[in-house]
Amino acid sequence: MNHTTNLDLQAISLDILLEKYAKGDEQDIPALYSRVAKGLAAVENDPTKWTARFISALASGFIPAGRIMSSAGTDIKETLINCFVQPVGDSIQGVDDNGNPGIYEALKQAAETMRRGGGVGYDFSFIRPKGAKVKGTASSASGPVSYMRVFDRSCETVESAGARRGAQMGVLRCNHPDILDFVHAKDTQGELTNFNISVGVVDAFMKAVTDNTDWRLVHIAEPSEERKREGAFYDKENEVWVYQVITAAELYREIIGSTYDHAEPGILFLDRMNAENNLWYAEDLRATNPCGEQPLPAYGCCDLGSINLTKFVQAPFSDEASFNYKAFKGLIKTSIRMLDNVLEATYWPLDEQRNEALSKRRVGLGYTGLGDAMVMLGLRYDADEALSMAASISETMRDAAYWASVELAKEKGAFPLFNADKYLESGFTKRLPENLRAAIRAQGIRNSHLLSIAPTGTISLAFADNASNGIEPPFSWTYNRKKRQPNGSERTYLVEDHAYRVYRESGGDVENLPVGFVNALEIAATDHMRMLEVVQPFVDTSISKTVNVPVDYPFEDFANLYLNGWRAGLKGLATFRPNVVTGSVLSSKCGVSGLAITYRPLVNS
Repeated sequence: MNHTTNLDLQAISLDILLEKYAKGDEQDIPALYSRVAKGLAAVENDPTKWTARFISALASGFIPAGRIMSSAGTDIKETLINCFVQPVGDSIQGVDDNGNPGIYEALKQAAETMRRGGGVGYDFSFIRPKGAKVKGTASSASGPVSYMRVFDRSCETVESAGARRGAQMGVLRCNHPDILDFVHAKDTQGELTNFNISVGVVDAFMKAVTDNTDWRLVHIAEPSEERKREGAFYDKENEVWVYQVITAAELYREIIGSTYDHAEPGILFLDRMNAENNLWYAEDLRATNPCGEQPLPAYGCCDLGSINLTKFVQAPFSDEASFNYKAFKGLIKTSIRMLDNVLEATYWPLDEQRNEALSKRRVGLGYTGLGDAMVMLGLRYDADEALSMAASISETMRDAAYWASVELAKEKGAFPLFNADKYLESGFTKRLPENLRAAIRAQGIRNSHLLSIAPTGTISLAFADNASNGIEPPFSWTYNRKKRQPNGSERTYLVEDHAYRVYRESGGDVENLPVGFVNALEIAATDHMRMLEVVQPFVDTSISKTVNVPVDYPFEDFANLYLNGWRAGLKGLATFRPNVVTGSVLSSKCGVSGLAITYRPLVNS
């Protein structure tokens, strides 16, 4: 059975293409590819040569993130970067004692970023807790959650470039005195609807959970007299105010209980993120972008793109099915160059973002269609053979991307903050092959980070024939999707999975699907976790992955998922259990592909 390459474009794919990505008189994918390739090649010394190569890369399966596909090669002043992380300090205006912008300065910066098309993540932990002293006005602080509501309303008001509403991530550290208010901030439907939220967790907290010991909620801001009467005290040794002491297990159950009930908050394992960080010597990672696949420093950005793995499956659904590693590696090399060029070609909403990006040249190449590729190779997503194949593909991507960046450094120079001795001491780079480490030491490397597996949302639907999203297994082989039309009416589309279409159009019996056809809800939660565990060691930033569990999944097993994720060395974990607040998986609000491609409803891809 040969790989069918001449499938007609699905009606929903064409409509998404024309509505979200096409510009001017573009009516098809080749015209759009030409514009994007020219836009990214314009920064090269020989634009004509590179335009042709970039068009070939796009046709071969490289899919830059949505902002790039929508805006590259246009004269619209909007960013090609999907998401940013921006700092928020503990002052109303100006900058705080740590040099972070005050709350309303941060709000203004965020509004400008979203107006230009970027989503924004924030760590709100610097903001003093509810009940802390505000010396200038002799009043008590209202706490970070109250200010998050201000950011939420601003996001709702500011239209993101391309008529898309902005997406936001809010993070609070697990030792902040307002952590319980934060955990339950979205308990009621309609609250903070423009935010995903995650708790920033440190190893000491997780150890305190397993040891069943106490946990201190602390801040440097002095409590009000009332909070002191309630028991707050000063810890001289650590130079912090202790607002409350609770058991770690109690806080953990509050976090997990909220997630069990309505899918938020997520959990970020901050110590793991920083230990693995290639730039551990130059930055502190405290938050991620809205979908969680990019831990970023203040003003950091995610310059993303994905490779469609289904393009590299040869002789699908046959005994000779195989993966074309040679072609895959060749495409990775060109894809890294294109993402590096985005940093020169984009419009930057803020100077701080430009300076941050150009000093480190962070990019994030990932893949999409992993689940469909496994189906086409005849492998069940949860089988050991599929896990081994996913690890092999991910390792190949890692090595090819790093070699490509070394080659770019020889041609165009290493990123300005490169320090060979320190760079090669990160948890991630220590695992690179010795010959690659030697090349980095000798030649430098163009990009500080190179890999990120993001949710692919509408780009998979528009440019990959609805191949399975990112690292995820397929969710459904066919489904109906309602979409509002320009005149206000609704149209119902039949949407089909790419692997399913290839199988059917090649003569397969859809009434008796082969063993590889397994969907997300047929896979055990532990097997979703196993996929994360085998792929994460080869990804220098992170992975957007949802562990789907049924509504009757036992709470204790659910709580253990997060403990096991921490023990496995993951950087974070997202789960989805159908619930009364966010509904079932098939009724996602994200409006991306009709599926809950992540537990979070906001996807700015």
